[in-house]
Amino acid sequence: MIKIVGLGPGSELSLTVGTINALKNCEDVYFRTKIHPTVDYIEKQGIKFETYDFEYETKQDFDSVYMSIAEDLVEKAKEKDIVYAVPGHPLVAEKSVVNLISLCEKEHIKYEILPAVSFIDAIMESLKIDPVEGLKVIDAFDMKNQIMDKRIGTIITQVYNQFIASEVKLSLLDYYNDETEIYFIRAAGIPGLESIRKIPLYELDRQEDIDYLTSVYIPKNLDNKKDIYDLVDLVEILRGENGCPWDREQTHKSVRNALIEESYEAADAIDNEDDDAMVEELGDVLFQVIFHAVIGHEDAYFDLSDIIDGVYNKMVYRHPHVFGDDKAKDTEEVLDKWNELKKKEKSLNTVTDELKAVAKALPGLTRAQKIQKKASKVGFDWDNVFGAMSKVEEELNELKEVYNGSNKARILDEVGDLIFACVNVSRFLGVDSEDAVNNTCEKFIKRFQFIEEKATEKGMKLENMSLEQMDELWESAKLTEK
Repeated sequence: MIKIVGLGPGSELSLTVGTINALKNCEDVYFRTKIHPTVDYIEKQGIKFETYDFEYETKQDFDSVYMSIAEDLVEKAKEKDIVYAVPGHPLVAEKSVVNLISLCEKEHIKYEILPAVSFIDAIMESLKIDPVEGLKVIDAFDMKNQIMDKRIGTIITQVYNQFIASEVKLSLLDYYNDETEIYFIRAAGIPGLESIRKIPLYELDRQEDIDYLTSVYIPKNLDNKKDIYDLVDLVEILRGENGCPWDREQTHKSVRNALIEESYEAADAIDNEDDDAMVEELGDVLFQVIFHAVIGHEDAYFDLSDIIDGVYNKMVYRHPHVFGDDKAKDTEEVLDKWNELKKKEKSLNTVTDELKAVAKALPGLTRAQKIQKKASKVGFDWDNVFGAMSKVEEELNELKEVYNGSNKARILDEVGDLIFACVNVSRFLGVDSEDAVNNTCEKFIKRFQFIEEKATEKGMKLENMSLEQMDELWESAKLTEK
């Protein structure tokens, strides 16, 4: 039998009668650590105990310490009744007790947890916090696995030293402004030792009295850094009764093009390697996603959670070499597996199914290149680039036959065939056709700028120049590029 007791936050006044009686009435008492303010008082009561402080010197990390303590206690409990005492409350931020309970249940060892006062009680009393309004408690060692929420107060415990305080600060700065007022708390609930003061977040690791009794409290602050939920709220306000008439009238279909346009602007920012523009344009893309999510929620078809859940599960499914037992030796194998899983997921049973699945909303050149690539995988392709080039000549001749006619549908058809054939050549040469066209567009603009600037220098307007004059300047522009 193991009695698990808590020593409270540090004041002898917080020790319960049950804890004192358990400590006095057992011959085999074990403390996780002797480093606790109530220990002096307990020793004065004539209570004898052993500690596990030596474990901290022999183990490489805290997880190993807490597991080793639990394993040793279980072995002792198989032979005799013992008491195990920990700081605070046994069930609040006490990993050794979590491990101990798990092992006791596995080994069928009886255990009892006595009520105790926790450091959280002391903090709530000192700061006058009502937990009903929302309170989150986080272990400083678990910060990387936590998501902060500015909508509720948050206590971070076990901020043992400057290094941990620095890690905590860096994690918090992902969610809060650096000037955010937080409470630095040391020795909460211990008369004569308690120190609670407001400091800006960026000064957390600069405090000189950080030790094992240090905690941090971040109050609820809705005006702090904006997060995804603020964006959802914003769109709901815009589409609400007292919001914007235009936003309220929009549908998935009406804002479809906005998503495409914003995506292209984000792509431009990426191509320009402009970080500030990327922040802005990616924000615009995100706003479009949220806008569609809110419309979906209003229609009761889907919401943001469905979108996130869907893409998360898809990414896990399509990365079996990361989240499963599959192996992938290189990028090519990863892509092959990805495409196989995608076909299975979308029930693409034939090559035609795959060709039809290429999004129609893609730019025409990109769509053409994707379709050609999929067809080539089953051998429907030219033997070499010369065959593809000959096809361009063939399609150009067919266009010459109809270009001067009145059959617009036929002209459209032949122009499309010519462009499609050119994309084939581009693909054979390992050139992205969309990139090639965009590169030519930029080149055209640069040359045209040269023509316009030279015309201005000569006091001429383009509208009054002949094609021959402009073409002469065009050739000059080409020479400047060499």
